[in-house]
Amino acid sequence: MSHDGKLKDLKDRIREKERLLISYSGGVDSSLLAKLAHDVLGEGAVAVILDSEIYPRSELEEAVALAESLGLELRVERFSILDDQAFSQNPSTRCYICKKRSSAILKRVAQKEGMSCIADGVNADDLDDYRPGIAACSEEGIWHPFVDSGITKKDIRTLAQDMGLPVWDKPSSACLASRIPYNERITREGLRMVEEGEEYLKSLGFGQLRVRSQGKTARIELEEQELERALACRQEIVMRLKCIGFEYVTLDLEGYRSGSLNEVL
Repeated sequence: MSHDGKLKDLKDRIREKERLLISYSGGVDSSLLAKLAHDVLGEGAVAVILDSEIYPRSELEEAVALAESLGLELRVERFSILDDQAFSQNPSTRCYICKKRSSAILKRVAQKEGMSCIADGVNADDLDDYRPGIAACSEEGIWHPFVDSGITKKDIRTLAQDMGLPVWDKPSSACLASRIPYNERITREGLRMVEEGEEYLKSLGFGQLRVRSQGKTARIELEEQELERALACRQEIVMRLKCIGFEYVTLDLEGYRSGSLNEVL
């Protein structure tokens, strides 16, 4: 099916819902879905973003600003997932636990808004990786419209670019908890160190990246073409990350790859 065909199919599916609550993060997937829902349903579409300890502050601010610029109906809901001991112990099912909790909040908001359908930005490509969070959302009845319309990540970026969304080429992101190895406890201090480390590297102009925290060691993942530049300014990077709280700073020679901590599973 062509991009135009997939887009028409998606809009038709959204229109059938009449009223729709969208789980929104400010990434390209959920931003495209929220914008399309707004265009199709108007006030019948409401986007909800969850303000949690595992969500970078800069990402939250950018997401709120984007929603305002797109004219979306946005609700910001507090979500303190670290209070859940099962989650903070960081088992391999942490995403499942988190999505179960977050789905409950979304359902509460949907009920308040008089909505029976909740959608997220999961796309067809997401089904290829280890994603227990998707299973949790499906169990809770969260709708995956991109999957139903056969829309991939590449499709989403193309559609977002065609619609003029500024986040069409935004690097993929994941919650800060994904930077910490399974079974290593998730703490506010650990999340702070990861967040500050990544914000610093972004300020140097690095694009797609991760700072994986393994104890007091920072393992930096960058795209292959940026490894040489990182080595050229390694002294500055080491100094800054040690000031943040890391004792050791390493550069992963395999480079950036999504879900690298899943490799041990």
